[in-house]
Amino acid sequence: MGFVLALAGGAVGLGNAWKFPTMVGLNGGSAFVLLYLFLCLSLGLSLFLAEIALGKITKSDLATSYFTLARFKPNLCKLGGVFMLTGIFVLSFYLVILSLVFHYIFLSFSLPNDIKEAGALFQNTISNDIFKSILCFSFCFFSTIYVVSRGIINGIEKLNVVLMPALFVILLLMLGFSLTQDGFLKACEFLFKPDFSKLGLNSLLDALGLSLFTLCLGIGCISTYAASLNNETNILSSSLFVVFINLIIGLIMGLIVFTFIFTFGANPNESGAGLVFVSLTTLFAKLGLVGEILALSFFVALFFAGITSAVSMIEPFTFYLERKMSRAKALVLIGTFVYIIGILALLGMAGKLSFDAFGMLDFLTSNIMLPLGVLFSSIYAGFLMKRYSFFKIFLPMFGKKLTKFYFVFLKFVTPIAIILILINNFYPLGSFLK
Repeated sequence: MGFVLALAGGAVGLGNAWKFPTMVGLNGGSAFVLLYLFLCLSLGLSLFLAEIALGKITKSDLATSYFTLARFKPNLCKLGGVFMLTGIFVLSFYLVILSLVFHYIFLSFSLPNDIKEAGALFQNTISNDIFKSILCFSFCFFSTIYVVSRGIINGIEKLNVVLMPALFVILLLMLGFSLTQDGFLKACEFLFKPDFSKLGLNSLLDALGLSLFTLCLGIGCISTYAASLNNETNILSSSLFVVFINLIIGLIMGLIVFTFIFTFGANPNESGAGLVFVSLTTLFAKLGLVGEILALSFFVALFFAGITSAVSMIEPFTFYLERKMSRAKALVLIGTFVYIIGILALLGMAGKLSFDAFGMLDFLTSNIMLPLGVLFSSIYAGFLMKRYSFFKIFLPMFGKKLTKFYFVFLKFVTPIAIILILINNFYPLGSFLK
């Protein structure tokens, strides 16, 4: 099960891998990669270990873990489990993005040849083909619900064990083709030749936020998987595997994306949707039949990676409700909410509503709920959790001195860093300090 935990974390990273090249492009290249790696191995890893400890000790859901291990006011601590809902809200609009990826699988053999046509196709896909969009959304939704209905071992474990190697093969084949392109060396230089002059405070906070998001922290996902770990599992090696697999996936995706970007002279600073659905599709089209095959492979890889991420988002709250009702009833309850909110997000993105439900969900989860969930986890582990439980699990692994250092780091450094992210989401500190 330790390998399954690592696979699940890696799947989350792969599902969000398009964020990595986007953020790298917006923040100047390889200096941002080094910063991201440092933050993953420090703040990200410390929080990842803390969430594993919660689930491994109690063998329960996040809310129950908070209640069981609280030093005082356990009922108040149990309220921290409300952040499991973050995954449900994220899933609601995440499935909209996933439905776009699924739609583009069928568009892979009729891609436009220039940026203007690609932009028009993308706009038409999200605004005019509403019936097709709802069909794609429904397929993604029911696929996710089916996998979760099978449980962690029969559903999530089998999905990850089968799909993750297949996805790596697809990415490696695309990377192999990238080696033959003129832009590969420029992509390597962009990703591996640091230029620290391009970094600023906002880059630091972007890298920190990306590390916490790609490691799926703050929503109970990691602690939920950890509840199924056996006592022989080495949580440190599993955690390090997740961190490195996220980085490797991001670098592979980055090399693929930026190779095509530099080969055809596109803009490496393009935003996420434009990078994937506009720039890349145009580049694929210019390669003829080979490009169409690559486009198909790329969107199939993104789709299956997205399904694994979607499953990880819904499992924590399902695991919690399963203690109170059957898994089937829990999924009906959650699924009804996700489907309704997701359709609203889809219609909002298409401009069919008087308000932007998609943008509102994105802002609520990314800027408020996710950082608050991570903040509560760090404060809980440092101040509210029983010290005996904390040291019992980490002393055999780290030793006395390193465990004390880790505890102080988790207690003081991580909350301050996350508070800075929260502030930066509303008042960019980089511009404020100029």
